[in-house]
Amino acid sequence: MNPLAPQSDPDAPAPGRSFPLGATPLPGGVQFSIYARGASCLELVLFDSPDDPKPASTFRLDPRHNRTHDYWHCFVPGLEAGQLYGYRAHGPFEPARGLRFDPEKVLLDPYARAVEASRYERAAAARPGDNADRCLRGVVVDPTLYDWEGDTPLERPFAHTVIYELHVGGFTRHPTSGVPEERGGTFAGLVEKIPYLVELGVTAVELLPVFQFDEQAGPAGLSNYWGYDSLCFFAPHTRYSSRRDPLGPVEEFRDMVKALHRAGIEVILDVVYNHTAEGGEGGPTLAYRGLANQAYYILEEDPARYANYSGVGNTLNANFSIVRHMILDSLRYWVEWMHVDGFRFDLASVLARDPEGRPLAEPPVVWSIDSDPVLAGAKLIAEAWDAAGLYHVGSFPGERWKEWNGRFRDDVRRFWKGNAGSTPGMATRYLGSPDVYETSEREPERSINFATCHDGFTLNDLVSYDRKHNEANGEENRDGTDANYSWNWGVEGPSDDPELERLRERQIKNFLATTLLALGAPMLLMGDEARRTQGGNNNAYCQDNETSWLDWSLVERHRDLRRFVSALIRVRLGLGSEERGYLSLREILAATRIEWHGVRLGEPDWGPDSHALAFTATSIDRARRFHLILSSDWQPLRFELPRDPCGPTSRWRVAVDTAADSPHDCEDPPGSGPVLDGWSVEVAPRSFVLLASST
Repeated sequence: MNPLAPQSDPDAPAPGRSFPLGATPLPGGVQFSIYARGASCLELVLFDSPDDPKPASTFRLDPRHNRTHDYWHCFVPGLEAGQLYGYRAHGPFEPARGLRFDPEKVLLDPYARAVEASRYERAAAARPGDNADRCLRGVVVDPTLYDWEGDTPLERPFAHTVIYELHVGGFTRHPTSGVPEERGGTFAGLVEKIPYLVELGVTAVELLPVFQFDEQAGPAGLSNYWGYDSLCFFAPHTRYSSRRDPLGPVEEFRDMVKALHRAGIEVILDVVYNHTAEGGEGGPTLAYRGLANQAYYILEEDPARYANYSGVGNTLNANFSIVRHMILDSLRYWVEWMHVDGFRFDLASVLARDPEGRPLAEPPVVWSIDSDPVLAGAKLIAEAWDAAGLYHVGSFPGERWKEWNGRFRDDVRRFWKGNAGSTPGMATRYLGSPDVYETSEREPERSINFATCHDGFTLNDLVSYDRKHNEANGEENRDGTDANYSWNWGVEGPSDDPELERLRERQIKNFLATTLLALGAPMLLMGDEARRTQGGNNNAYCQDNETSWLDWSLVERHRDLRRFVSALIRVRLGLGSEERGYLSLREILAATRIEWHGVRLGEPDWGPDSHALAFTATSIDRARRFHLILSSDWQPLRFELPRDPCGPTSRWRVAVDTAADSPHDCEDPPGSGPVLDGWSVEVAPRSFVLLASST
């Protein structure tokens, strides 16, 4: 029997197959398949155009011919890529049993490769009644119809990676970006700024969520700007495309990836597989809860309620078979068909919970991702905690995963603020957090080092505000963390005092130098190199406005700071000095002997009142040495230096000094700084000094 053969009813679609899931163009038409456990009947609805208020066609699927186990499927002849579609699922609405079928709602296919959302209204999916006029609509995509021109993921080692976390919308939406308004805040707009990223020297961009998300899921009157409310795990976000045709986002995303790869820059996606935009009990019925609520979500003991380990109303049942398959299929799709280089998993510890929410020592979905052959070359980064207290930093399951190191962020902030007892923490964080990863045999880059990220203060605000200022979020400043370890240096917010501004700039340089030159893989936040400010807002998730956008006038105003960052990256990667046999700082720190010091050689001070430390790192062949000094003291300190760095004729040369004016704050090319005459050096208050051996 031909499974695609039509039935005797001329209006019925052909049976189709249960695989592959989603909408798949085939010769002569499109094959549809969707998982709907417990549904009594499914209807496939087709729209002729985005402006249609109601479906142009409806196909009622016959469970005798169009269902295999929990999969509903059909083949519709005459359709092709670009077709708009959705589903209605019939079945019991019994929340007390965990069942939430509502045939009045048009549902989005979880496997849709593109989404048409121009008429979408979240409220229409939450209130009683038919929402066909205001529903999300899947778009049929043929992923084979694109010329990659030989492009492949770059697979750069983490040891050679410098990550730049950015928001696609906020990167070029500001009027000062120089990007035409129609391309501002889009994938195409990002392409126009690739020369800037190349000049800065970063090797990877980590994009805040670009899966289709619900911008209407923000607080009243505000948008969901960051994008951590996914609607679909296979489709690029429509608003990030400058094209208005339904297939435009897919094509424009691929154009962006290809252009970034040509520039030597990898693409890492921030992915959200821990919850969806459907929210809690009162949320809208958009897809998952209307298809198989008990399968897709972790429910409480009372199945009418959703477990909330994500902090936003629901939790995906990641270790249930169908959800695990969906996550793997999504990741494979973005690698195979969209050519991305890696993923950062939001609240990744949720993936380590079983269907009852209990922590698992060996979570199947985590190990499936870790060992999947399609993903073998992809970067895997975990935000190794969740919103309900599960914390895996240093112990996230799997063999290939790297982790956002929140302890690096906090201990580095404490040290540069001058907190008592912070010197030992700075020392361990700088050398790859051996106390956190002491049982690991992996490379030091298991630790993703960052001082700032999208969630919290920008670097400028970290040194300009004592407290958060989130009033614009509409929650009376209750949202956002209070544990910022920030300091305004006497003035809350902007200041015209040149001395204060010099001190703040030095502190910013200290954070940048520490992050970029420590063991581990460094990550920078968009605009920190230009002192981007959010006005003290440390939770700007709902601020799709100039609060969050990158003001490109700052890039020129703070061009010396931008040059400093670029030079630091060159020091880290060891670029531009091959003729001198130069080794990067990372290479020496990762395979060398470390000698600890204080202001006096061999006498480190680990006490609670210490605010300074120094160490010497020597390469295995003793051909290169570095001497690093970090002082958060409020007065100048004179540090003794080791004699004969690499032989009787060698001297110490200044590579980095955050107290020096540009361009002498970081010498470029590396190894070209001034030579010190003696065997001690005075270090200015609150500064970072790196010395390199010179003959």
